[in-house]
Amino acid sequence: MNPFARTRLRGGRPARRAPRLVELGPQDLERAVAMHLRCSPGTLWSRYHRAMGDPRSYLSTLLARPGAVHLGVRQPDGDLVAVGHLMPDRGNAEAALLVEDAWQNSGLGSRLLRHLGHRAVGAGWKEVYGLVLPGDAKIAAILSHTSVPVHAVHEEGVTTLWAETGDIGAEELPADVW
Repeated sequence: MNPFARTRLRGGRPARRAPRLVELGPQDLERAVAMHLRCSPGTLWSRYHRAMGDPRSYLSTLLARPGAVHLGVRQPDGDLVAVGHLMPDRGNAEAALLVEDAWQNSGLGSRLLRHLGHRAVGAGWKEVYGLVLPGDAKIAAILSHTSVPVHAVHEEGVTTLWAETGDIGAEELPADVW
């Protein structure tokens, strides 16, 4: 079943059974921790590029970072199933995504990245970049759904991917995206 499908309630009002995009902050720490605990070690490695300890030890600082943008995808029951962050870095922004294993390959990462990109445009950052492990098929799949030119530099076992916000701003958000 399409996770973005709509259903009808009594009285004919449309209701969403699909996840929805929400802004996150320090008040969402426990939901973010729970999501991280549901992720496999491989998924966490792909996001953080190293073994991570207790998610509370780093998520509380991340969610309270001044000037950062945090978005999440929340199920109707309140659980987070994906998170994305934009963290300011000298006129640019680092983007980071994490999609819970059970929700991978559903389009959430691509949709979340589009919204982060448009937030970067609105914030006036010049470029958005991300650090990925070489050969990361998940990121390649996410980026294949965008028309934005993405540049890459490979150094010391890490690939830096970036896009200019001028190019991101030219890509419209699809009407069906949250």
